[in-house]
Amino acid sequence: MTYAWIKAAHIIFVIFWVAGLFMLPRYYVYHQESPAGSAEEKKWIDRERKLRNIIITPAMLLVWALGLTLAWIVGAWNEGWFHAKFALVLLLSGYHGWMIGYGKKLARGERPVSGRALRIMNEVPGIATAIIVILVIVRPF
Repeated sequence: MTYAWIKAAHIIFVIFWVAGLFMLPRYYVYHQESPAGSAEEKKWIDRERKLRNIIITPAMLLVWALGLTLAWIVGAWNEGWFHAKFALVLLLSGYHGWMIGYGKKLARGERPVSGRALRIMNEVPGIATAIIVILVIVRPF
């Protein structure tokens, strides 16, 4: 019974994390399109900070804690599909970290990446999530 609750919580927090990772690059696009130093830009800085600190980062930490617990319970450490999933979650966590850093640059007034590049980066969480779901459900290796 405990396993089912841990698994349910893991899936719930994965949804929160990935949903936030879908939203964050879009927020950054809108932020970059707002006039520098404007009241609108200040609102975007506050929205981004709240999304990162209240939803995305806590959800990611819970995903990791719950996911590692599940892996330990079921003994997934020797499974090929798990190694691939683990690598993708590491990469997605790195993407998360890069997005956090980029938000801090935006808050300082730096805008090093184009809106087009941010729109393309918006696809990363979706692609990673689709591959992870296939690895977990289909277990191709």
